[in-house]
Amino acid sequence: MPAPTFAQTQASPALSTSQTTVNRESFRVTSSDGTSLAVTAQGAPGAPEILLIHGLRQSHLSWEKQLNDPSLSGFRIVTFDLRGHGNSDKPVTLDAYSDANRWAEDVQAVIKGAKLRRPVLVGWSLGGYVVGAYLQKYGGSALAGIDLVDPVSNLSPDLFYKETIDFIATTTSKNLETRAVATADFLAACFHQAPTPAEMREMLVINGMTEPAVYEGVLKTETTNLEPYFAAFKGPILLSQGRHDRLVKMDMIERLKAVAPDSEISVFENSGHSPFFEEPARFNAELASFVTRANAR
Repeated sequence: MPAPTFAQTQASPALSTSQTTVNRESFRVTSSDGTSLAVTAQGAPGAPEILLIHGLRQSHLSWEKQLNDPSLSGFRIVTFDLRGHGNSDKPVTLDAYSDANRWAEDVQAVIKGAKLRRPVLVGWSLGGYVVGAYLQKYGGSALAGIDLVDPVSNLSPDLFYKETIDFIATTTSKNLETRAVATADFLAACFHQAPTPAEMREMLVINGMTEPAVYEGVLKTETTNLEPYFAAFKGPILLSQGRHDRLVKMDMIERLKAVAPDSEISVFENSGHSPFFEEPARFNAELASFVTRANAR
């Protein structure tokens, strides 16, 4: 794998102008199939490590309330834009997204490029699938722990609400107007506590940058159930879920709890699909505690 190219350290823009900006590194890594991924990193290299993996149509900017929180300043935090998203490359072939190994190899490229030693992986929504794909290909021996946030770990339709199923048709439509409306509707469905208008505008821009092949590619995957790989993981697992999630049913994390009985469930009573954004103070405190405990094992 080619060595990552490091950009000059600079202040990254916050998602909201009311938040404090922080200095972080921006660089790129190259995955096994040549896809270039945009990565950011902040915090002392020797500190406990967190790798944040965003969800469908999002980007590393989703995590600004974690990156800018002083309560997490004692950690080495790395984020990246998934393939097909944000500032990462956007392959147009379906197999770039249907092959679970591609997602796994991206995570491995980021871990190596950021020189992470033993990170906690945090996977939100589709990011949960990406974490499972990583476990399937590489196992979990190099990880300190896993935090799954309203995750997608099994693609069985009965684990999703009808609203999510309806989005499958609209987000894969060849009609641009249909996809545009669906993008706005999908984004609104991610929250119980709505973002500010300024935040929503930024999110809509990021959502609209997603390569359309991502949606159809994920739907065509042959890897539909990653629960066995979470069951085989020997480290700690935290399952964080918004009570008012309109996209992914609580059954998803309850199934994970059943196959990984030592895992811990944390329900956010005032959140939808995005508790890290809707209840950031509690989410960040729990994440800090979990990462500290995971690294003490």
